[in-house]
Amino acid sequence: MPIRVLPEELIDQIAAGEVVERPASVVKELVENALDAGARRVEVELEAGGAASIRVRDDGRGIVPAELALALARHATSKITSLADLERVRSLGFRGEALPSIASVARFTLTTRAPDEPHGWAIEPRDGVLTPPRPAAHPFGTTVEVRDLFFNVPARRKFLRAPQTEFQHVQRVLERLALSRFDVAFRLEHQGRRVLDLPCADSAPERLARVAEVTGEDFAAHVLEVDHATQSLRMHGWLGLPTFSRGQSDLQFVYLNGRPLKDKLLASAVRLGYQDVLFHGRFPAYLIYLELDPALVDVNAHPQKLEVRFRDPRAIHDFLFRTVERALAGTRPTDGEGGATAWLVEAANRASAHRPAWQRPPAQGALRWSIAADARAAVRDGGADVPPVPVSPATDGEPATLAADDATVPGHAPLGQAIAQLHGAYVLAETAQGLVLVDMHAAHERILYERLKKLLRGERHSQPLLLPDTLRVGPARADAAEAHHAEFAALGFDLGRIGPGELAMRAVPALLAGYAPAALVVDVLGDLVEQGLSHRVEAAIDRHLATAACQAAVRVHRKLSVPEMDALLREMERTDRADQCNHGRPTWVRLSLADLDRLFLRGR
Repeated sequence: MPIRVLPEELIDQIAAGEVVERPASVVKELVENALDAGARRVEVELEAGGAASIRVRDDGRGIVPAELALALARHATSKITSLADLERVRSLGFRGEALPSIASVARFTLTTRAPDEPHGWAIEPRDGVLTPPRPAAHPFGTTVEVRDLFFNVPARRKFLRAPQTEFQHVQRVLERLALSRFDVAFRLEHQGRRVLDLPCADSAPERLARVAEVTGEDFAAHVLEVDHATQSLRMHGWLGLPTFSRGQSDLQFVYLNGRPLKDKLLASAVRLGYQDVLFHGRFPAYLIYLELDPALVDVNAHPQKLEVRFRDPRAIHDFLFRTVERALAGTRPTDGEGGATAWLVEAANRASAHRPAWQRPPAQGALRWSIAADARAAVRDGGADVPPVPVSPATDGEPATLAADDATVPGHAPLGQAIAQLHGAYVLAETAQGLVLVDMHAAHERILYERLKKLLRGERHSQPLLLPDTLRVGPARADAAEAHHAEFAALGFDLGRIGPGELAMRAVPALLAGYAPAALVVDVLGDLVEQGLSHRVEAAIDRHLATAACQAAVRVHRKLSVPEMDALLREMERTDRADQCNHGRPTWVRLSLADLDRLFLRGR
């Protein structure tokens, strides 16, 4: 066919295909417009999941009569005026495509009243032609009514799901938006029934109450609140405790300058921050808000604005990762709430018969033992300023046990004083508030692991290879290896370029010798090409240290004296991430006197 300019009707349909996928897409666009207009209250009413009718009402600034026709014109907007504005977008919308796209695939009416107007005005397109605005009774703000979605595009309409399914998509969209703006009240009705009613949440308890309403009481009851800022970045929000992990990523929310995102870079950074404290195959839950200068991010990178491009992705990734990691490092026993809670015990009772990795016997391997042995040798030879790993040497083939040289019980120790060992596996301790049960192997494993990490931090010994290993990685990855040569050297690798797409690996970190370091290098180079950063080497080293700690920790049926048990409790109170073992299992549980009274019906 010859090249031709498309007709306006077809242009509108193509634009609508990018903006309007289902009723939830319409609600998202209209609610974002309401928020950009300064609304403090947004109400959404649906019929048949939104396929029959969607009505979005807000109390924002409204639209003056002279601009009503422009509001329904393509690429007409009040949110940006120049390229400089586009580079510093703060509004949720800015392209001016939502209203005309929606109006092209549905019966559409917009009624609005600006603050200085004596009454409202309504406008609607009929057969693709705008009628002149007409007076209408309306409070300050705007109401948009969308009826018979896809009435003129039957091929699109038949792809809509059942009304209840479409409604659930709308509810999730509105809930996600409600978590982005605590200063705005939201209401959702379906078929005349009120489903969601969220008042403004100005105080910290009110904000957490909204979080509980949207995400569930369990998440809100098991979170760490975090707020950390640098000169150019701020992260705040709530991180789910590691023991509140999920089988899927359904409770992961990230907002950038108030905009909800599904960004792989940010998700990767958070997952890396949780890597030391989660079950394998489990997903963390979190609600994170990032704030940075809008000039440092391009929000015009995705048709639905769900992904963005950062000017310095490496700095953003590292900031988010380090902030999450530091926050979770504080998950150690305290006098407040902590440990595994009742919901976790119930979840354990409902667990499937399949044994997770942490329940299977650890595999044997010389390197695993050599790491621990090397660490003990480093303590022996490294001087007094290196803190010792708190284990007594193994004897006669027996595993190591805890040293009892620091068993003094402080006056207000969070884990109290040991009084017994149960079935050779658990330590029973008495506190002023009740009792504590500790899984001694899991707890000792975390203590050893954190000590090994501190001991070997910054110590990256290389092991030369007898014969250099040739890696065929391609020109892009070879370029990345040259650009990051100093970083590889700091980790213990000796990489040299010997061809356009070939590298020679002459030395590897001693801790990774024998563990397919060539494949690891290729993966790291892939990360560097795609993302500009990688933490695979550090993660691999940490995995081997965790295995060494697991092998060296006290075993079940190992009898401990009361001083040894108290020493374990004191070490737990000083150790980062002591609420979980290296595999993400909880290490301790607390039962308060009130819990015990409820169990035995005392006072009832």
